[in-house]
Amino acid sequence: MTPRRFITLDVFTNRRFAGNPLAVVFGCEDLDTASMQAVAREFNLSETVFLLPPREPVNLSRLRIFTPATELPFAGHPTVGAALVLSIENKARLRSDLNFFVEEEVGVVPCTVHRLGEDTGRARFDLPRLPFGAGEAAPIHAVAAALGLSPDEIGFDRHVPSRFAVGPSFTFVPVRDAGVLARAAVQPQHWPAAFPMPDAAAAYVYTRGGEAPDASFRARMLEQGFGMGEDPATGSAVAAFAGALMAFERPADGQHAVVVEQGHEMGRPSRIVLGLDVWKGVLEGATIGGEAILVSEGRITA
Repeated sequence: MTPRRFITLDVFTNRRFAGNPLAVVFGCEDLDTASMQAVAREFNLSETVFLLPPREPVNLSRLRIFTPATELPFAGHPTVGAALVLSIENKARLRSDLNFFVEEEVGVVPCTVHRLGEDTGRARFDLPRLPFGAGEAAPIHAVAAALGLSPDEIGFDRHVPSRFAVGPSFTFVPVRDAGVLARAAVQPQHWPAAFPMPDAAAAYVYTRGGEAPDASFRARMLEQGFGMGEDPATGSAVAAFAGALMAFERPADGQHAVVVEQGHEMGRPSRIVLGLDVWKGVLEGATIGGEAILVSEGRITA
């Protein structure tokens, strides 16, 4: 057992005790998978990142990402938070961009970090792969029952339930308004029929608008099986949400910034910026970005 340095951050926010908490653990090249899972369970945050030497020296670091229950091939808020930590560790200049690559189980991820202060900054990353369809969503009556809603509260405009993925897959559930969004809750007896394990256990419930004038959507991520219950900010879900936007919004050619608010119902407001690059009606590229701030530093023996 070795004492290992760790840092915790709040991600997709510019203030402490909001956004999505994250732990980043250093010097993990000798830790096996079971030990990493045990450490993630001990932190009991939605995700914990373990930093390892890269397989290819052109990349800055390799990341392994764990929830309290399982390993993820890719996740958004751990990528943003770890990118800020790596920029600080590598003494990136304030008010200056640092560009680098990290390795995740899903592939190589290009990152850009703009440090705003000694312990805060803004990061974005290119999606390691574009979102793809992950099968048909369950019927609306099953989705509604699993969320404790009525079928007529599901959907708005052209939006209907859909399934997309970048790493983990999500069922995207549009609901009528913010009041319906706030009432949505996991109904354990109905959940498996609408959101079955292992690949469809998470529901990303969303509606138009938000508290900030520039917010396009407000969302919640509800799940069973990953040890979180509800997540205050889910970058991998917003990454996959690009697939739903292309299907139902049909954005014009050009570059778009879509602001998604999440976590308000949990008392941890978050702001995620999804960048879309559309050409001839096709999504050519996408990014996820947001701010993060350091909260604590210490050592854990593992």
